[in-house]
Amino acid sequence: MLYHILAVGDVVGEPGLRHLERNLRALQKFKQIHFTVVNGENASGVGLTPEQAWRIYDAGADAVTLGNHTFGKMQIRDFLEETPWLLRPANYTGRAPGHGCEIFGLGGVRVRVMNLIGRCDLDWKAADPFTTADRLLGEGEADFTLVDFHAEATSEKLALGYYLDGRVSALWGTHTHVPTADERVYPKGTGYITDLGMTGPIESVLGIEPWQSVESFLGGQPGRYKAPEGPCKMQGAIFTLDSATGLCAAVERVDVR
Repeated sequence: MLYHILAVGDVVGEPGLRHLERNLRALQKFKQIHFTVVNGENASGVGLTPEQAWRIYDAGADAVTLGNHTFGKMQIRDFLEETPWLLRPANYTGRAPGHGCEIFGLGGVRVRVMNLIGRCDLDWKAADPFTTADRLLGEGEADFTLVDFHAEATSEKLALGYYLDGRVSALWGTHTHVPTADERVYPKGTGYITDLGMTGPIESVLGIEPWQSVESFLGGQPGRYKAPEGPCKMQGAIFTLDSATGLCAAVERVDVR
C-alpha cells in the first residue's frame, strides 16, 4: 500500500499560523494525506508557546517538530516533557527537556518521526546528528522513518541524506525558509529535499518585515522582528511511501497560496 506523507516547512508568526489553520485540512483532503509533520519552531517568531503548539496540532499536524529556537519561549519546557507529538532535536544535550524521536500508529503501520539539528554554522553544542540517527534507528520497530533535519548547511543535509539512504523512508531539511528544487528519491530509496521552505508571509524576508531585515544589514536597529500581514504561502513536500519496502516512491513539492 502507498502512504502519502506531508511535511510542512517552518510556520512563521501569527500570519503563518493562521494560513496553516485555513489551508492544511483542505490540502490533506485534496492530496489524500495519511500523516503530516509540521515544523513549528517560529510560530512566535522565535520559538512557540504551548497554545501555538496546540493550534498547529489542531490544524491537522500529527507531529510538530522544532529546531534551534526550541526554547525561544521558555513556557514550552514542561509541555515538551508532557507531549508525545511535540519533538525537539534529538541530538540536543541530555540536560534539555523533551524528546526528539517518537513512533506513531497509523492504521496497520508504525511511523517513526525523528527530529535532528545540524552543527555546521548552527548548533555546535549538539551531539553528532549522524551517530544520533544511528542510535535512534536501533530503538524500537517502525515501518516508516521520517527525519526532519533542521540545519543551515546544504552540504550537511545532503551528506546525512546519503548516510541514511535506504535506512529511512524520507529526510527533509528545514531552517532556511527557502524551498529547494532538488526533491528526489536517493539511489537506495530514501525520499529527500534539502529545504521545505516556510509557512508565512510572501512579502517578507524569511517571514519578517522586509524593512527590518534591510535595516539590520545596514547596521541599524531594526527592533523586535515581526511578521508582516498580507498574503501567505504554505510550503512543503509530499513523500509517497511504499509499505512493502518502507521506502519512498516519489516526492512532490507543494506551495499553497
